[in-house]
Amino acid sequence: MMNLNLGIEITATITSLIYLFLLMKENIWCWFFAIISSALSIYLFFTAKLYSEAFLYFTFILFGIYGWYKWSSKANTNTNLTVSKLPVKTHGLWIIVGFILAFILGYLFKTYTDAEKSFIDSNTTIFSFIASYLEAHKYLYAWVYWIIINGVNIWLYATQGLSIYAGLMVIYFILSGVGLWRWHKSYLATNA
Repeated sequence: MMNLNLGIEITATITSLIYLFLLMKENIWCWFFAIISSALSIYLFFTAKLYSEAFLYFTFILFGIYGWYKWSSKANTNTNLTVSKLPVKTHGLWIIVGFILAFILGYLFKTYTDAEKSFIDSNTTIFSFIASYLEAHKYLYAWVYWIIINGVNIWLYATQGLSIYAGLMVIYFILSGVGLWRWHKSYLATNA
């Protein structure tokens, strides 16, 4: 079982890195690799008793399908989707709603399951939903959400024995900063 988990974790890590690399380049194929890595991750998070994360990665599959559709020419017949910004008030609303939902989810998992670190897990889960929605719409500051989420996930995964995923989160943390920089350049190029 341990050897199987390690193989799945390594494969999910590689496909996750391909996803992030293609996402930074605004390449639609990123969504294909998001779906593959998410499907593999679901099993790993169930075995680590991180149920919110398993649920999150299930929704990443749905976000992968949605992102593929949103970025495809069929969804954007008038123009290609470009990087844009949301007003600060909108981010404030997302953050307030995110903390409320994370508290509710954390309470439910802590009360009714044997979930580990349910409140931290629920916060990274809820804010990952928000960040995924923002990235599917190519909102620039989705990357800031990911920088914070990935920073927290380094600790969360390491404490649950998912050392390869913790290492992946270190890479994600760094590359999320690169993604923010790249998308900012793209934003400036289309809004100059």
